[in-house]
Amino acid sequence: MTLTLDAVAIRFRAAPPLFPPLSMHVAPGEIGTVMGSSGIGKSTLLDAVGGHLDHGFVCSGRIVLNGRDLAGLPPEQRRIGLMFQDAVLFPHLSVADNLAFGLAARIKGRSQRRDMVLRALERAGLGGTADRDPATLSGGQRARAALMRTLLSEPLALLLDEPFSKLDAGLRAEMRAFTFAHIRDSGIPALMVTHDATDAQGAAGPVVHLG
Repeated sequence: MTLTLDAVAIRFRAAPPLFPPLSMHVAPGEIGTVMGSSGIGKSTLLDAVGGHLDHGFVCSGRIVLNGRDLAGLPPEQRRIGLMFQDAVLFPHLSVADNLAFGLAARIKGRSQRRDMVLRALERAGLGGTADRDPATLSGGQRARAALMRTLLSEPLALLLDEPFSKLDAGLRAEMRAFTFAHIRDSGIPALMVTHDATDAQGAAGPVVHLG
């Protein structure tokens, strides 16, 4: 899987582009980083890649995932996972049921689905939390559970929108290493926007500065 942005620019209606045309190639298991000041359009760029651009915004250039041009495709056909600042878990579901919600539709049968969820929790260092209320998890545990839920959906690429910004310094380093390791193991391209140069250094992939 590869993700390529070719001269991508975004404008709101007839206004000038938010940033100069951006080009980047992200290889399988690689994390590309986009940096820039607040308000320049980093999150809007992720919206364009994921197919979530708000009405009035126009994207030019090409976004290609694994050889397929994503122009005009709705989000569900793009199969791109999202990871945000807040690790949002459904409060009315157990930890295991939160992860099961993300399971790819091809996984059939209650027993097989449960086994996959339990294995994912073990990989995330969350063994024994399957039946717990998400509210009882620490911030780092919630972040790991949210990432595993996203990966269980078998995305073809992953978008990271300031994913570590609300974590304290020690937990941020731990979660960064955990997330990047799982992206590399999954062999999917990821695109991250961040203000933190340490995130970019940890990603060790291509870096583009907007503006």
